[in-house]
Amino acid sequence: MKRTRAYKGLNALVLLVLTSLVMPALAQTAEEKGLQIAQERKSRDEGWGDSQAEASMILRTADRQEIERKMRLLSLEMENDGDKGLTIFDQPADVKGTAFLNYSHAIEPDEQWMYLPALKRVKRIASRSKSGPFMGSEFAFEDLSSFEVEKYQYRYLRDEKLSGMDTFVVEQTPAYEHSGYTKLLVWIDKQHYRAHKIEFYDRKDSLLKTLTMHDYQQYLDKYWRPMKLSMVNHQTGKSTDLITHALSFRTGLTEDDFSQASLKRAR
Repeated sequence: MKRTRAYKGLNALVLLVLTSLVMPALAQTAEEKGLQIAQERKSRDEGWGDSQAEASMILRTADRQEIERKMRLLSLEMENDGDKGLTIFDQPADVKGTAFLNYSHAIEPDEQWMYLPALKRVKRIASRSKSGPFMGSEFAFEDLSSFEVEKYQYRYLRDEKLSGMDTFVVEQTPAYEHSGYTKLLVWIDKQHYRAHKIEFYDRKDSLLKTLTMHDYQQYLDKYWRPMKLSMVNHQTGKSTDLITHALSFRTGLTEDDFSQASLKRAR
């Protein structure tokens, strides 16, 4: 009887030791969990095809003076690559006809061009300039790129309540060259995997800007889009709101609508 008990005790000890060795190997690292969250976020926003939107960009100085610009946003989803986007400014008169073309890529550097009607020419945005402000706003050129998983390295930080929602907080480190940021902290809701807040840290690792997303609406029974984006620059006190007034999906856009020639045709 004593020998049987000793044998059972030895088995239990061996099982405990084996479990302690195996469990750490199976445990998910913070990097693995961060990547898994990013992949789920991306997978839930695939298959929308193309979209067209009417929007306003409101630029606000530190002393609360405002300038409003009317614009149209065209987007095209690309298979196995980043999205293509075309932004056309309609008002006021000093920016009317200005157009911005963006080819986002998953791994290769993004390609971006601006059409300047006053000069009647297309200007390519250099990779080293993508951390600069877009049309005087608090959005940088690199902020306008579509979200692609391969653009960042990820680390899950914690769970956190945000405006009553359960969210993941994930650190994203740019994996592409010439970023103006050392890292981004992203708050993603657990229910729909939508980003609700992003903190941007500059090259000195100081908090530079915060982007918040408001008034999410669902389209095609699947795809969520925020109707208002608010970017606040903590270092200058300036801010920019991007407000969507109308949005339609699967409107029949093709790659021909996103060529460099389309920049000059934009009206």
